[in-house]
Amino acid sequence: MKDMKLKNIILLLALGMLFACEPKVDEYTTTAGNADFSNYVAVGNSLTAGYTDGELFRSGQQNSFPAILAEQFKATGGGEFNQPLMFDEYGFGNRLLLDVSIPGPVPANVTPDPRNLESIADQGPFNNMGVPGAKSFHMVPGAEVYSAMNPYYARFAAEPGVSTILGEAMAQNPTFFTCWVGGNDVLGYAAHGGASDSLTDPMLYQVALTGILQGMTSNGAKGAVATIPKVTDIPFFQFMNTQVPYNGLVVDTAQAAGLNYVFDQFELYLASLGITWDYDFTFNPGPNPFLVSDKTLPLPEPFNVRQMKPGELFLLTLPTDELYQGMGSVDPNNGNPVPWGIPDEYVLLDYELAQIEQAQAAYNETIHMLANQFDLALVDTYAKFEELNNGGITQDGITFTSDYITGNAFSLDGVHPTGQGYALIANFFIEAINAKYGAALGEVNVSLYPGLYYYE
Repeated sequence: MKDMKLKNIILLLALGMLFACEPKVDEYTTTAGNADFSNYVAVGNSLTAGYTDGELFRSGQQNSFPAILAEQFKATGGGEFNQPLMFDEYGFGNRLLLDVSIPGPVPANVTPDPRNLESIADQGPFNNMGVPGAKSFHMVPGAEVYSAMNPYYARFAAEPGVSTILGEAMAQNPTFFTCWVGGNDVLGYAAHGGASDSLTDPMLYQVALTGILQGMTSNGAKGAVATIPKVTDIPFFQFMNTQVPYNGLVVDTAQAAGLNYVFDQFELYLASLGITWDYDFTFNPGPNPFLVSDKTLPLPEPFNVRQMKPGELFLLTLPTDELYQGMGSVDPNNGNPVPWGIPDEYVLLDYELAQIEQAQAAYNETIHMLANQFDLALVDTYAKFEELNNGGITQDGITFTSDYITGNAFSLDGVHPTGQGYALIANFFIEAINAKYGAALGEVNVSLYPGLYYYE
């Protein structure tokens, strides 16, 4: 009997210790703070729309950062979030998929379904007013024609040729908004190597963004505005330089001598045209810088070439197969050899990089100023993306870096995020919103969202 009592006492003690050691779960109460998320509208470009892998498609849109935010807002009374969804997973047919046998991106090669091109304006209004390709000044009054010219917008604009992104966003009388505008104001120029498009004048950008924020806050709505990440740090501008060095033109002794002779002849030819010019470089056995076309040189094409400089960047679009055919040195396929500098559309030169940096710095200065002026949450995605470039960010067991394909953050186009990348960005917004408005929104689990899509 005593043994039985002793055993019962030991069992009770053991149970007591077990429950005493049970971990306590802190209750988390989601609150809106002094914000009202009942009618959320997002204004922006492709990064707001959910563009990924070179295209806008249905599941990509469903994993856009505004859609992810809207789900978190529902816990505090947020309403439905209507998006202008594409009909299928291929959109306008530009989507890339990952072929693991290469490995690398391959076009999906799917003929676009005509239903992706049909107007869905009758399904609006749309809370997600992100339009791929849109620059700041495309969104404001005076740019009504843009709603007919941009096919992504034309398919859901209330009145193509009459509507504006800002006008449609304001008409919904939002209680809260996000604004991530300006990426295309610099990306359009940078992604074409400075060969086409142009950088938006910083004063024009300031006027446009001021107009957007004035409009979105005119009814007293609160919101969050995001800075522009350093565009030249994304994989589109970095990856190829890890594969092809600027001095990747490797020649032997005979080839070096041949190239030096050819350029001596080019100088004689230019002299015959009355142009005195000294190609102030020579080719040596071993690695040499590739030649690039430089439109600032006072020479006629194709003779306006110089050696590439350290720090200048190849773009992801660089046709590497043509490097083995003479691009970057001399075109041997004509009767008379001519210089074959790498075209400007595939490389960012030093002065172009400087222009990009100056413009982007001005845009971000404007964003900081206006976030303060309109008393908005500031999402410093510039600083956050710097973390991606310097060691990475780890959330929910996933490490995000700016590495192409392996870094988890960027999709196959090297510009836009993966679904997991958009979830990470949603958390950046949540952090800033919580801090500004005293809200207690829960962060999303980034592992629940898709990474890269594989070719089957």
